Order: sequence, then C-alpha cells, then structure tokens
Amino acid sequence: MSLLQADSIGIQLNGLEILSDISLKVMPKSIACIIGPSGCGKSTLFQILSGLLKPDKGKVLIDNADYTHQPGHIGYLQQKDGLFPWKTVLSNVMLPLIIKKKPFEESKKIASQILREFHLESFAHYYPSELSGGMRQRVALLRTYLAQNQILLLDEPFASIDAITRKKMQVWLLYVQQKLQLTILMITHDIEEAIFLSDQIIVFSALPARIVKKHEIAHAQQRTLRDTSSTWFGQWKETIMEELHLLSKT
Repeated sequence: MSLLQADSIGIQLNGLEILSDISLKVMPKSIACIIGPSGCGKSTLFQILSGLLKPDKGKVLIDNADYTHQPGHIGYLQQKDGLFPWKTVLSNVMLPLIIKKKPFEESKKIASQILREFHLESFAHYYPSELSGGMRQRVALLRTYLAQNQILLLDEPFASIDAITRKKMQVWLLYVQQKLQLTILMITHDIEEAIFLSDQIIVFSALPARIVKKHEIAHAQQRTLRDTSSTWFGQWKETIMEELHLLSKT
C-alpha cells in the first residue's frame, strides 16, 4: 500500500471550521510537503489521515480503498521523537515488532538489520539521552517505519534541530525514502526544506484551511545540497514566499 489520498476532507472542532474540502494525492514512492500559516489545521489533517480523528466529511484512501478513521495503516511521526528513555535504541526500534507479537529474536534481528542498513548499529545499545537530536529523530523515523507500512506522515520532524544538522537530516531522509521506497507526506514551515525534499508542494490557506496551490517540483534524479544555490531553486523559493505573503494579507 503506497498511494495516499484525502478526498474532500472537512472538519469542525468546538464549533470552528478547521479544514474545508481538502483533497490531495501523494503518489507512491514520492514526497509531498504541506506548507502554510501556523495554526491552519495541518496537524489536524495528519490526525485524520492517520486514523486518530474522524472527519465530519470526506474519506481517507490508501490505494483507492477507504481507510477513514482506521488507525494502524499509516506511520505518524510527530515533532517529538517519542522514544522511551529507559529503553536502548535497539529496544525502541524493536518495540513495534514486539507489539505486533513477533517473536523476540525475530524482532531483534529485524531491528538490528535496519539499524545496520542505515548506519546506526554502533548506537544500538545507547539510551535516547545519550543521542543528539538528529540521531534521536533518525531512530524515531525507523521505528515509525517498522510500526506501520510504506506511508509516513512527518509533522515538522526537524523543527527542533540546528540548521547544520537539519541539512544533513534532509539528505538522510531522501536516502531512507529512496531505499525503502516510502510515500511521505510532511509538514514544514521551511520553504527551502520543502523545495529540496518535495516532488509536490501543497500550500494551505489560513483557517478554515483550504488548498490554494499545488506545485510539482521537477528534480534531477540525484538531489544534492548544491541545488539550494541554483537559479531554479531560487525561483521556486521566490514564488512560494510570494504566495505565503499574499495569504498573510487575506
């Protein structure tokens, strides 16, 4: 399962309309980023897509099948990594497999393999407090992947990380996404991050949130940080900044 769709999603919370007729499609093995004003309902949409919250109208579709208000089919990584401080990296990554009632030794083997595959095996017996913020997010993302399936929702996963580490994490995320063939929908307030990572950028309005623009970003097959200083990158940044500026006036 890897095609994610929101079909005419709408919801009111405490009498306030949060989302208004939100329809989007994230193609298999691609990355889409949502960008828009703070407090415009992006995280509410993620709660609906992950099955944690039931919309007043509309559907959540995975490969054209209805999964509305059915948790457990889409991975959801929030801003906080959610790692258990009393468990080692290996134990944290094993946890979703244990919850799925896989045998302990099999779970350990799978978790060890994915840590090794993404160059984290040397941290397997560290505790979260011994890791940097970027390293914690790497572990949390791999745990989220093992917990669910090929579709991941990432809610500003790098917001609390310093700028240099953030760039490294963006490159690492592309590597993970391509290697695991993931479908990713991500919230960010960083325009450069959205352009660098995305195959599609979705611009939200202020409340009640609606989609005002969808941009397809044509990347070279191999993205590098050098792209961020290119002419085409600067043109995209100017376009999206102008759209957000116009939204702030409405």
